[in-house]
Amino acid sequence: MHVELFEISERFRGPPKSGNGGYVCGRIAKNLQGTVSVRLKAPPPLNAPLRLESSEEEARLFQDATLVGEAKRSELELQPPPSPSFEQAEESAHSYLGFKKHAFPGCFVCGPDRKSADGLRIFPGSLGGTATLAAPWTPDASLADECGNVRSEFVWSALDCTGGFAVLPLPDGVAIVLGELCTSIVGTVGCGERCVVMGWPLGVQGRKRLAGSAVCTASGRLVAKARATWIEVPLSTWN
Repeated sequence: MHVELFEISERFRGPPKSGNGGYVCGRIAKNLQGTVSVRLKAPPPLNAPLRLESSEEEARLFQDATLVGEAKRSELELQPPPSPSFEQAEESAHSYLGFKKHAFPGCFVCGPDRKSADGLRIFPGSLGGTATLAAPWTPDASLADECGNVRSEFVWSALDCTGGFAVLPLPDGVAIVLGELCTSIVGTVGCGERCVVMGWPLGVQGRKRLAGSAVCTASGRLVAKARATWIEVPLSTWN
């Protein structure tokens, strides 16, 4: 069993007082190989001591005795739609709903209030009137591993919010939270390399809203894909 102690800094927030779901899922999954499914059990706190316990098959993140999230190796049968060009993704981003109204404008991934080299600034908008959303993304140097590639937790981050916007709109008085994210990273991408991030709806099951997402290079090479389960909760949860 491998044990790691760390804290989630303010930079990686989603809502104002908790970590971005995709980023936290990526941190929980980072020591597992292959396709990994992560289920969040509690809002990931910021600036609080956390303990990650990992084996070859599973991992659990704790705050003291509270289980924040758990991961296990999994399988993912998901075929992403064809990737648009980087220029098409740039055009799609103009229709990003978050420019008009955003529940968490300081979100690390999709918050329009975040500056370049701070947030990821991934702004997915409708792709040519289809159900697919697309956004351009050029990862900055602060996201690099020792080889200059984007670290896996930031690939998980990119996959998160784009899928969330694909399941909008929501009924009045309803919000969604990330319940589970199953991700398969099949390649690497270098910092400074132009990418396209896509999201698309997969259906509704009661209070669950399902979405697919993918990260591709500008040439169309698949870097990662994910299936997300979003849970409907009362909007008052965040008040």
